Amino acid sequence: MLSTQYAPFRITVCGIEELPDHCQVGVSHMLSIMDPGRSKLPVFSGYGEHVRLDLRFDDVVEPVPDKQPPQPTHVRQILDFGRSLTAEPPAKAHLLVHCHMGVSRSTAAMTLILAQARPDRPAAEALAEVARIRPQAWPNLRILEIGGEMLGCRDELLAALPAIYQRATAHWPADWLDYLKKNHRGREVRLLEGG
Repeated sequence: MLSTQYAPFRITVCGIEELPDHCQVGVSHMLSIMDPGRSKLPVFSGYGEHVRLDLRFDDVVEPVPDKQPPQPTHVRQILDFGRSLTAEPPAKAHLLVHCHMGVSRSTAAMTLILAQARPDRPAAEALAEVARIRPQAWPNLRILEIGGEMLGCRDELLAALPAIYQRATAHWPADWLDYLKKNHRGREVRLLEGG
């Protein structure tokens, strides 16, 4: 889904399977977040000339054996990438952020980029904008915690997050919360449940 209203550049959030659908829409900047060890996707060649940052970390919110959680260095790279785009956005700037499904890592990253791009607006509005264009969004809590701390809006983002999670549950199967708990994402479920 595409937005042209919140930031001085267009934005898209998607998953890997949706990437071919966006090749011809004029993406100027891409943030690609995938699991460690995943090679560059062939579909990128269909995008023509664009600036891309490739990051590799797992979609977890706490240390898990054999998984690489998002680290402050990753989040700093996300913010630096967004800052360079915001500083002098090309006339037809269009940022696409993707992860495996376009649900967790990508939506958290886009939230931070938007919050940084619009310091004149509450950070919760950046989160709401991402949820508007990606209703199934379940932003990765760890990314928002780290980035919110860096941007000085951690408490505000975490206060707004339960409502986003609640809205997203309508787009997921009934056992979604159980799936999250079994996959080391219980902190997000506890936040949703007010714990």
